[in-house]
Amino acid sequence: MLTAEEKQLLHSVWEKVAPHTDDFGAETLERMFCTFPQTKTYFPHFDLHHGSEQVRCHGKKVLTALGNGIKNLDNLSQALSELSNLHAYNLRVDPANFKLLAHCFQVVLAAHLCKDYTPELHAAMDKFLSAVAAVLSEKYR
Repeated sequence: MLTAEEKQLLHSVWEKVAPHTDDFGAETLERMFCTFPQTKTYFPHFDLHHGSEQVRCHGKKVLTALGNGIKNLDNLSQALSELSNLHAYNLRVDPANFKLLAHCFQVVLAAHLCKDYTPELHAAMDKFLSAVAAVLSEKYR
């Protein structure tokens, strides 16, 4: 899956992302809701307007979970097991949405990290987010 170099890239970028989980998480969700409006159906009880505190809080939860995944790259399935159960059995989120969220997060990272978001980092992040999507989807099978 991820090489040692890719893991190091992910750890180093997360040091830059971690202080901004509220902002980056909210921006990622807002971008997803705007670009892929069908994803709004899972949040009927949320205020989905720009700057919504509910979106901001949920975005922080999403990025905190991704940060936990980066801390546990060698045991991603176990680290995200509770989230996998929650999304499969309780929330019943369409697994395709995990890839949509990943795409939007990549755009947010590229916009904020600019030249630091190298092709190598992009590839490593893509591998990581694909693995996260696979783990979150594995209970659906």
